[in-house]
Amino acid sequence: MNASSASADPAAPHAAPMLHRAFLPLMAVACGVAVANIYYVQPLLQQLASSFHTSVAGISSVPAATQMGYAAGLIALGPLGDRYPRHRVIMGMGAALVLVLLAAALSVSVTMLTIASLGVGLTASIAQQIVPLVAHLAPAERRGRAVGLVMSGLLIGILGGRVLAGLLGQWLGWRMVYGLAALLNLASLAMLWRVVPRLPPDDTSARGYGQLVWSTLVQFTRHAELRSAGLVGGLFFGAFSVFWVGLTPLLASSAYHLGPAVAGLFGVLGLSGAIVAPLSGRRSDRPGGPRRVMFVALAAVLVSWAAFARGAHGLGWLVLGVVVLDMGVQGAHIANQTRIFALDAASRSRINAVYMTLYFLGGALGTLVAGQAWALGGWSAVAGAGAAFAALALALHAAWNPRRDVAAA
Repeated sequence: MNASSASADPAAPHAAPMLHRAFLPLMAVACGVAVANIYYVQPLLQQLASSFHTSVAGISSVPAATQMGYAAGLIALGPLGDRYPRHRVIMGMGAALVLVLLAAALSVSVTMLTIASLGVGLTASIAQQIVPLVAHLAPAERRGRAVGLVMSGLLIGILGGRVLAGLLGQWLGWRMVYGLAALLNLASLAMLWRVVPRLPPDDTSARGYGQLVWSTLVQFTRHAELRSAGLVGGLFFGAFSVFWVGLTPLLASSAYHLGPAVAGLFGVLGLSGAIVAPLSGRRSDRPGGPRRVMFVALAAVLVSWAAFARGAHGLGWLVLGVVVLDMGVQGAHIANQTRIFALDAASRSRINAVYMTLYFLGGALGTLVAGQAWALGGWSAVAGAGAAFAALALALHAAWNPRRDVAAA
């Protein structure tokens, strides 16, 4: 580590080191590798259903368990980054992630795979230890840009994971997807061990684990901005999850007769959202920027479902919709994170844990809703469910009045 002491943020509880230029790109890679684990399963749903002799609705517990595990990891493990040296937390979570991925590869039943997937989600929340670390190290005036760059890597992991899983799943089977994921995460862990700075904890006031978790939950009541960001974030991520779960059975249906490789390749189209992340970060650094970015981004999410409504009648509608959807979701997510990281420097891991827990609970709900919607009414029901999530997110954001909440506080 090439580091020298220099304060990156006057609000930070201790001085942050200046790091080499490759640090942010490497953290982006680490976030992408970690979060990809949550999404490998989505293009494999039809294959998993056949492997375990069940339906897409019957296998939907697997992706839902992964997202719920991620949410649980944020509350149960996320706060540890404020109380304990973050590099130790990251190393421990990274090692556990490799082990549970191997367990997923060896699963012999839906139940076993669901349990392993819960563990994958729990430990893949290592990505949300890295993002607050970057927010701490970045100067305040460039925090949005730094977070935006790292979030670009995270988005590439989300969508690139689908591409990799779809291609490998079709050619080599779903077990090889999880086996390769274990190797990728082992390599990422070795890189993190070398480059993550050894910093003291941000906040040592919490004496025990229970008190630390409680202090995390209290963040929800302390910050109106966090409540707004979390609830809206859960809804637009729910809309995102509805699409990606519903896409696999749609492509496999009589409308297209396409396999998991094509479902995974749709992730390439979604990489357009990675272009939006740095731009959203720069716009969000301006006064009043996050709120304006959120309006535009949420409107884009809703518009994407107008295209998806025609998705059973031509791939062009799906292509258009996924580009708009991913750009909207990424822009909204960056705006939300810029908002919450400005709240309290000493509690960034806990604030982020609350936000991302709500975010992924919304995603898990969208996953479950998509599976049931497909079983009940096919793609039309899926499109209706996704549009409902998006419309509610936009309505809640439009109704929120930050001045009223500040006055009430």
